[in-house]
Amino acid sequence: MCIVEVEGARGFVTSCVTPVTEGMVVKTNTQNIRDARKVTLELLLSNHDRKCLTCVRSENCELQALAKKLNITDIEFEGEMTEGELDEVSPSIVRDPNKCILCGDCVRTCEEIQGIGVLNFANRGSEMRVMPAFNKPMAHTDCVGCGQCRVVCPTGAITIKSN
Repeated sequence: MCIVEVEGARGFVTSCVTPVTEGMVVKTNTQNIRDARKVTLELLLSNHDRKCLTCVRSENCELQALAKKLNITDIEFEGEMTEGELDEVSPSIVRDPNKCILCGDCVRTCEEIQGIGVLNFANRGSEMRVMPAFNKPMAHTDCVGCGQCRVVCPTGAITIKSN
């Protein structure tokens, strides 16, 4: 969703990883960018479980907010809808891979801020997932239950367990 147009570049670039250079001209809100962001979000939603009304993040979800902002009411694409197993083994964290949009915020937070590195990307292409090594339950890793991954998760794929 962080795509922008940079004069002189071929196609769109991602602003979150493109280094800034002297004299760079960046366009962030053209019709082409808005259209591309809408398609990107529709593709994300095509493989999302969309159980928004019963989700703990309902009405406080970045995915919902973006869909509303981009006026997405129907999804043209049909995703795989691969069902992952809910990880509820941890005493404090619940991980629902079906809600994950592969943004990597939890991976970066766990590695760079907490210095633990429990979560990472696994597999490639349409099989890519965010998970602990060997898809172990969170309780069987070095996770300390700090909840920082939950704080940055935009969709409710990682939540705090309610007892």
